[in-house]
Amino acid sequence: MKIRRTHIVILVTALLTCTAVIFSLVGRRARANQSTQSGLQPVAVVLARRKPISSSLTLSGEFRPFQEVDVHAKIAGYIRKIYVDVGDHIKAGQTLAILEVPELSAQLLGADAAVRRAKDAIRRAKGDLDSAESLHAATHLDYSRLKEASSARPGLIAEQELDDAQAKDKEGEAQIAADEAALSEAQNQLDEALAEQKQLGAMSDYTRIVAPFNGVVTRRYVDTGALVQAGTNSNTQALPLVSVAETDLFRLTLPVPESAVPMIRLGSIVSVRVPSLNRTLEGKVSRYADAVNQETRTMHTEVDVANKNGSIVSGMYAEVSLTLSQKDSVLAVPIQAVTRNGSQASVLVVNSQGRIEEREVQLGLEGSNNVEVVSGLSPNEQVVVGSHAEFRPGDLVAPKVVTENQEGKF
Repeated sequence: MKIRRTHIVILVTALLTCTAVIFSLVGRRARANQSTQSGLQPVAVVLARRKPISSSLTLSGEFRPFQEVDVHAKIAGYIRKIYVDVGDHIKAGQTLAILEVPELSAQLLGADAAVRRAKDAIRRAKGDLDSAESLHAATHLDYSRLKEASSARPGLIAEQELDDAQAKDKEGEAQIAADEAALSEAQNQLDEALAEQKQLGAMSDYTRIVAPFNGVVTRRYVDTGALVQAGTNSNTQALPLVSVAETDLFRLTLPVPESAVPMIRLGSIVSVRVPSLNRTLEGKVSRYADAVNQETRTMHTEVDVANKNGSIVSGMYAEVSLTLSQKDSVLAVPIQAVTRNGSQASVLVVNSQGRIEEREVQLGLEGSNNVEVVSGLSPNEQVVVGSHAEFRPGDLVAPKVVTENQEGKF
């Protein structure tokens, strides 16, 4: 009897333990179901809407002055005075330096004297010519009269006298020709003297070194009293006076990939971001090589950027966004809402029952933040953004609509 009672006690205890475990599991499941029904998993969604979209290419470049030259002296001489230094802003035609060339002044005085001598020679030649013409007129008149008288009354005028008159007439003609030649030679000498004077005058003007364009002095190589060689002398390495750069306008040189070459257009307005200034400027495609480099498979392209307030400095780094293609109104979703598998693409959509639905879509033009959906999606449908791995088709969720900022971020 004792053994039976013991068995009964053990059996009852086991039954009570099993019952407690069952009630515990049922309670957990009930609480889980209650939790699921009262708090659905939230999910971030965006509404598929029509919007403009553009495909762009971002390239990096370095700002260079639109023009930059080394200013040389055209003649050799000493620096009498230099008026500019590094960082000075200059205007076109402004005097940068004055050269001292002593021998040039003496040569210019000699050229002036040569011009005066040539003018005096011309006056003398003209006087001699006038005198010869007057004398010839008189001798020619005498000869004409004697010849007429001899013709009217033969034998009246001796042949010797007539021959002498004729000889004097021809002598007068010869003298006129000689004086005309002398006058022509004097005029040629004047022309040569004037040319020499003009050349030396131009050389004298070169002693004043002027700015070739508006800009800023980037380097200065000489000081007052320094001897500089002529920049046109190919036998010496002539040292420049200063380096001048045009800083009102800068150019960016970009290596455009071969695939994007057909979309480049002259005059296109592009966005230029300067990280060091934390600014975005406007630039214009002004020139390109119209040929692809065989080694890099890129095309040399230049973008001009105005520097009105002088904030851009040569050597600054910039990023240029080139718009390759653009559409005004297409159905688009964020790029992060699309899952790609090779050539196929899909999105997760929250349907009207609040459940996740996977939808295959056909994509079109892709921009920096959004991509065009050609088919598979309708306007105003709720598209899931973020991690797609957290959800499965058929999941019941609580959608929360989020919006994009100006940069396409959420």
